[in-house]
Amino acid sequence: MMSSRDLQSPRTADGAGLPYAVPGVERQADDAFGPRLTLAVGRARQTFRWIPPGHFRMGSPVDEAARGSAEFLHEVTLSRGFWLADTACTQALWMAVWPVNPSHFADDPRNPVENVAWHDAQRFIGELNRRLPGVQARLPSEAEWEYACRAGTTTPFSFGMTVSTDEVNYHGAFPYPGGEPGLSRHGPLPVASLPPNAWGLHEMHGNVWEWCEDWYADYPQEPQVDPRGPSFGKMRVLRGGTWSDPARYARSATRSRIEPVYRPRSTGFRLALGPP
Repeated sequence: MMSSRDLQSPRTADGAGLPYAVPGVERQADDAFGPRLTLAVGRARQTFRWIPPGHFRMGSPVDEAARGSAEFLHEVTLSRGFWLADTACTQALWMAVWPVNPSHFADDPRNPVENVAWHDAQRFIGELNRRLPGVQARLPSEAEWEYACRAGTTTPFSFGMTVSTDEVNYHGAFPYPGGEPGLSRHGPLPVASLPPNAWGLHEMHGNVWEWCEDWYADYPQEPQVDPRGPSFGKMRVLRGGTWSDPARYARSATRSRIEPVYRPRSTGFRLALGPP
């Protein structure tokens, strides 16, 4: 499995393993997590981390505690790297693009935007791409999301076999097996409040559910290359868990789904950049 330390070596003949420039986006100096970009929209800023191509096992093993029935473990290859926001989309970034803040927890512009339907996220992305041609903003696929969340790990969480509320914003009265009861914050935290995973991504576990691009469906049995889900369906995929859920819903492999018109106050999204 590749880490952010491997980013300077091409992984495929066409250079898909190398970070690529995004028109109109500032490239910053690499840091301990590797290459990064900053997108500026008005006064709002969003940092993106380079996620290298690679291979991983998507889903969960049968002995993982609190495992869901739809988490069949299967091989996935992502043949191209992509840029992924290091946090969920903030209310500040949303308001820089879209005039109305839909969020219930609107007391801090650093909070993740929530109360957002999948269709709302797509309208926001469409307007962002109109303003910044060539950026190619989109939602991550479900496979991209889990790959980035895991950051090279195979444990239930990118932080290990269990988590605490010092690492993840979940309902602290319901810890994961092996963990201790912790805080129940009764709402989302401002983004980047908690430690990042090994690839520099904050709050991939907990805080708010994050929409993915895919329609929800059972996983295939055979190995997959760049999976994108079915071409049609009824419900879209959500990942990551939320502040109001038990810790088990924040596992890397947890899958949720809901119809794309619904607007739960626990649901936001994270931007990816690059071709799907």
